[in-house]
Amino acid sequence: MGEQEYGQPAAPPGAASEDRGDPTTQQMRTIGQRRREAERKLDLHLEEASHKGEPSATEGEGHSEG
Repeated sequence: MGEQEYGQPAAPPGAASEDRGDPTTQQMRTIGQRRREAERKLDLHLEEASHKGEPSATEGEGHSEG
């Protein structure tokens, strides 16, 4: 049944060279955006964890980001 492993679709002829080497500008932008979002989410979790257990007068606020 060929040399291709199961579960992996056949790659176009030029794709093998694109997978190796430096990432493209768009890939770097995507990585940076995901990293910023992850850091923002981590900061929110850390802040919530540090305030957990403290009595809060404005319970429920702080979650309306938009």
